[in-house]
This record gives sequence, structure tokens and C-alpha cells, in this order.
Amino acid sequence: AVFTRQPPPMPEQVLVDFDHHRLAALQAGDRRYPALVLLLGWPLSRAVWQPVIEPLAADHHVLAFDLPGIAQSASPIQAPTRKAEIAQLVLDAAQAAGARDITIAGVDVGGMIAFAAARDFADRIRGAVIMNTVIPGLDPWRQVLTDERVWHFAFHLIRGLPEKLVTGHERVYFDYFIDTLSAHPEKIDDALRRQFVLGYTATGALKTGFGWYRAMPADARHNSRHQPIDTPILYLRGDADRRPIAPYVDGLKAVGASDVRGSVIKGSGELPSIEAPKALIACLREFTASLPAMNS
Repeated sequence: AVFTRQPPPMPEQVLVDFDHHRLAALQAGDRRYPALVLLLGWPLSRAVWQPVIEPLAADHHVLAFDLPGIAQSASPIQAPTRKAEIAQLVLDAAQAAGARDITIAGVDVGGMIAFAAARDFADRIRGAVIMNTVIPGLDPWRQVLTDERVWHFAFHLIRGLPEKLVTGHERVYFDYFIDTLSAHPEKIDDALRRQFVLGYTATGALKTGFGWYRAMPADARHNSRHQPIDTPILYLRGDADRRPIAPYVDGLKAVGASDVRGSVIKGSGELPSIEAPKALIACLREFTASLPAMNS
């Protein structure tokens, strides 16, 4: 479509209602633009994307969702925790919000969901961006599980105990992850940290977050079954992690992905949207610009 480019509007909070579900999002950009769906990870809320939404909205219809069961996406219906089920729900919400030519991008657990979209719903997206995560069932999954830095994967698998220990102490617990996994924890200010905590004080939200981990063994069994994946995938890691990127890219290729690109974001740890927003924006723009439009 040809139309006069206008300055992107400020992000607005929207509630997307569809099929007895409601997902909350920050939205910006013209709906005639290709859509960019941004997904959070543990222990984040959609606020993690605030520094990049407005710049990206200059040429994308941007939707930054709270995942089902988190913050204003909380629902009396039990939120799904298996990543393919979340991917389907998020894509349904995005299309209900008017999204077209969708690229889905996620950090941490959100990256696992982006992979699920590429694997299981390829006909609904143009591309997928996976950031700072290992995909359950794909190399180097088993190796990562032995790393002491991901001790919480095993802890969160224990049913009921994490909820009892963390409830009322969310800020201390969440700050541990932010400070440990960030290259520049000082960039994640108090206001943003409080928004993260607020997202998990909704009824059932903390259980939903732990449920993402409890579903990972099932995710791993599902993902490890080889099948052709034609969806273009961009895999990103912050350089502060110090793990080489090649095993993650190779793991995606080994399970059937035919178009996988990898890039390292300098000066960033787990949260590139806050630690290195300009570099992340450049990576996302370069990737989405390379993707063909979907058949209407």
C-alpha cells in the first residue's frame, strides 16, 4: 500500500477481546504497516519494550503484549503455559487487533513462544526473532540446564513451593534476575522494576509465570521432533552472556529450520530493549525489511 508517512503516535494501552480471552498490549503505529508483535519473558511485563515501541512504530504496527495470565492479561480462564498454545493465543489476539504481515519477537520465554510460532504456525507469520534464550528440546538445551546460572529452571518446576516462598517477596526475587542477567542493571530503574512486580501481583499471575517452566519438559518433547521450518528466524544474544551464539543457531538448524540468522548485540545482557535499544531496533528493522510480504 502507498500512503503518506505520518509521525508514529505515542503508544497506547489496549485490551484485545476475542474468543472469551482478553490480552492487554501497548500498541503504536499504523495498522497498514507490517506488524511486529513483542513478547516478554521471566519476570517481565510489557513495560520492558517501552524504549523501542515508538521508534519501531515509524514503520511497523507494534503490539507489545502481556502474556496470558500476566498483569492486565489475567483471566478467570486458566492461562496456557505450553509455548505452542500461547503462540496460537497471541497470534489470535494480534489478528483481532488488526495485525497483518506479522513478525513475532520475544525475549527469554517470549523467544520460546516466537519459536513455537515459527514451528507450528508458519502460515500466520513472516518471521520470528528469538532473543537470549534456549529453546526447550533443541541444542544446547541439556547443556544449559547444567549451568548454575539457570538454577531457577529446576526450582520453578517444583509445584507450589515457589509460590509460597516468592509471594510477598517479588521485588527481591525479581531484582536478583535483573541484576544478575543484565550487563547494565543500573539502566533498569526503580519505576520499571515496580512495573514488573505489579504484573505478577494479579490473581494467579505468579503461578502462571512458574507454569511456563513446568511446561518446558512437554515443550521439549514437542520441539525435538524434527520437521521442516521455512519461517525465517533471527537469533539474538547480548554479548554480556558470554555464551557463544553458534550452538543456539546450529540447534535451530538441526531441528529443521532452513533460514536462521544470528547476531550478537554489544553492550547488552538479558534486556536489549533497555540496555541497547538502538542496536536492537537496527537488528529488528534489518530483519523485517528482508522478509517478503505474506500472500493475502
